[in-house]
Amino acid sequence: QVQLVESGGGLVQPGGSLRLSCAASGTIFSINAMGWYRQAPGKQRELVATISNGGKTTLEDSVKGRFTISRDNGKNTIDLQMNSLKPEDTAVYYCYAAARYSWNSAFSQYWGQGTQVTVSS
Repeated sequence: QVQLVESGGGLVQPGGSLRLSCAASGTIFSINAMGWYRQAPGKQRELVATISNGGKTTLEDSVKGRFTISRDNGKNTIDLQMNSLKPEDTAVYYCYAAARYSWNSAFSQYWGQGTQVTVSS
């Protein structure tokens, strides 16, 4: 199976920056897309950013120009650099990966445990 571990959340003032990291480990044959979702209190989980194994990225409209997603395929890690943070970015951020553990297994979606990001003065 695949385990995802996030790090880097915390409390930051509006306009500040944080960098989230996610590392995949376990029995991994290949990983397709990886990315980040977030869930604010009382709201549905929303997709924030994705990155393919070829490096193609997508960003949710509200974070374009502020967030950057990057990936290291050799280490099975992704990072989310978050700049110019706003109070509305406050949420639990979840890493995900579409991965398979053998050449003949189907891709499954795996999730991290989540890391809290709070933007407040």
